[in-house]
Amino acid sequence: MDSHFLGLTAIVTLGYQLTFFIITALFRFDKVTDFAGGTNFIILAILTLVLKGSWHFRQVVLSLFVVIWGLRLGLFLLMRILQWGEDRRFDDKRDNLGKLAIFWILQAIWVWTVSLPVTVVNASDKQPSVQAQDIIGWIMWIIGILVEITADQQKLAFKNSPENRGKWCSVGLWKYSRHPNYFGEILLWWGVFLASTPVLVGAEWLVVFGPVFIALLLLFVSGIPLLEASGDKKFGNVAAYRSYKRKTSPLILLPPGLYGSLPQWFKTILLFEFPWYSRNLPQEELSW
Repeated sequence: MDSHFLGLTAIVTLGYQLTFFIITALFRFDKVTDFAGGTNFIILAILTLVLKGSWHFRQVVLSLFVVIWGLRLGLFLLMRILQWGEDRRFDDKRDNLGKLAIFWILQAIWVWTVSLPVTVVNASDKQPSVQAQDIIGWIMWIIGILVEITADQQKLAFKNSPENRGKWCSVGLWKYSRHPNYFGEILLWWGVFLASTPVLVGAEWLVVFGPVFIALLLLFVSGIPLLEASGDKKFGNVAAYRSYKRKTSPLILLPPGLYGSLPQWFKTILLFEFPWYSRNLPQEELSW
């Protein structure tokens, strides 16, 4: 693999995110944040594919996957924030340049790290024929993005319905997972990684940090913990909501009847039901 690609993608990512950071800081315009993230993935995928110029089938497929994912997510989140107004994640950052800078630095790290499997595939001189890992990885990506798109659309339709104002979403896929969109997101990036493995040699296996990073981010930092805390704050005093949390998996799609009957240790160890996801509920609700 040409190691220059890693440096090039890092420079492009930092420059792209810096541009949007300056726009956000100067004009207090935070509606382009997610668009900047999604389109950055697209730029890296196309740039590395074109510069290498070998156009192997594996390279084209994975680059196309990233383009589809980036366009869909970037445009969806942009349209959503334009409809809803200001991005609440920036309520404590608009007037704090330091916090704002940290956010954009983390976004740059997210883009570059999660893009690593595709960057390495596109930069690699080793391109064996299609393997079983490719097929399985592609299937995982397809399932993941379909789950993510379906979950996003179901929640958007739910929240746009006046009769659902003041309610939590528990319809469609949200009946089987409290965060099905994150399940789809994690699954599709692990699929991309798996499809990259036929070309990996030596230190290139470190690209596993890509899907690991997105999983850790959603499970422990800016994904599920924030939304769980927000949901508990709004609905924690509602018995039906607490019942929904007890019976519904936090991530992996599972029938409520099955999930609700599982022992707590099993949920915590294998199904990511961590205690801090419910720290804002009454203490008795934590003894599941």
